Amino acid sequence: MLDIFAFDWISFFIVGLATMFLVGELLVNTKGAFALLGFGLITLYFTAYLDTSMFLIMVGVYFLGILLIFVDGEFLNDGILAGIGALLMIVSVGLSSPNWRIGAYAIIGVVVGAACSLVWLKLLPKRNLWSKITLHDQLTDDEGYSSMNASYKGLIGERGVTLTDMRPIGTIRINKVDYSAISNGHWIKKDTNIIVRKVDGTRILVDPITESHDTKSS
Repeated sequence: MLDIFAFDWISFFIVGLATMFLVGELLVNTKGAFALLGFGLITLYFTAYLDTSMFLIMVGVYFLGILLIFVDGEFLNDGILAGIGALLMIVSVGLSSPNWRIGAYAIIGVVVGAACSLVWLKLLPKRNLWSKITLHDQLTDDEGYSSMNASYKGLIGERGVTLTDMRPIGTIRINKVDYSAISNGHWIKKDTNIIVRKVDGTRILVDPITESHDTKSS
């Protein structure tokens, strides 16, 4: 009977396919089919080279890596957790190998498998979860921006005072609320009374209050 594990390169295919299916399960809706395939393949890899005690540890490390990549990609997007997750996956398959050749093939399999999992996005429907999260974030941003615009529009004609020198950008205070504002092309010193002349989106344009302004208002 042929022992496939006699070939060092077999770890590349087993780990690569396992990673491609498991990461693919997070990206597209396969109703758990990819998860079963991926879990079966990665279990085959770890059981071939590890005893029972180390098997549980390394499987846990591997799946923790996938979880961190998922959390980073969907909620944080700063790359830190994704990097840690990728490192955990690489460490788990690398340390599980009996020699450096099998370990190298397995590590390459993780990288190639994760990259190839993106192909599923072109072939299969994405998970509704990602669409809902993306839509919710977009609606929240749009609503927040619209609300901010409406509140800023109400500042036109309001009076306040500069908290910093405006050269020409600085901080002002109106009705006990601080705002970032810009002067109309000239410097305004700190503690100068100002009036809001124009609001463009979240850009507040102010002028210093002079005697002419007071005369007009009266």
